[in-house]
Amino acid sequence: MPPFVKICGLTTPDAVDAAIRLGATHIGLVHYEPSQRHVDLATAAALRQRAGSAVKVALLLVNAQPELTGNAITTVRPDIIQFHGSETPEWIAAVKQRLPIEAWKAIGLKDAGTLDRMQKYRGIADRILFDAPAQALPGGTGTRFDWSLLKNHRHTMDWGIAGGLDPSNVAAAIAATGAPLVDVSTGVESAPGVKDVDKMAAFLKAAGR
Repeated sequence: MPPFVKICGLTTPDAVDAAIRLGATHIGLVHYEPSQRHVDLATAAALRQRAGSAVKVALLLVNAQPELTGNAITTVRPDIIQFHGSETPEWIAAVKQRLPIEAWKAIGLKDAGTLDRMQKYRGIADRILFDAPAQALPGGTGTRFDWSLLKNHRHTMDWGIAGGLDPSNVAAAIAATGAPLVDVSTGVESAPGVKDVDKMAAFLKAAGR
């Protein structure tokens, strides 16, 4: 079975339509102002409504305060909330208790020690998304991590990989890690924040979709 494919950082109705038409299983909407893929909550809600039930919709937040987090979830009504900052297990658990929703936690995979430290999210996050370690921004930088860190790792949670994936390397990434989900943003763009339909198609084909 091919892995799930999430195309993240969509900002326009056309991009949402294309991702669905081409076979993505998940899409991501970024609500984080420093990002070039940031959409306000009204836009995110409209894009989420456009997607309907055709794909799972994730809303990405980065260290959002409680009021913003609650407002974002109730306004956009995503299927998944993707925590992409330094959110603690306690914070994620509190959000899920108040607003029951699938929660993913992005983890910058720096070294083998990260795989031990992330166990604190076990039983709290519904999926761990391994990404490149944070730089100036916590994601969407087009930087990959060392896939060999995941070779033969015994996973105790649902998981996926992100960071530096593109049509030319996603098949190798899947082969190297056995990832059940791959997440792409920069790798299918023609310019920062602008999704390219041909690149999305090539990525999905290379991922086996």
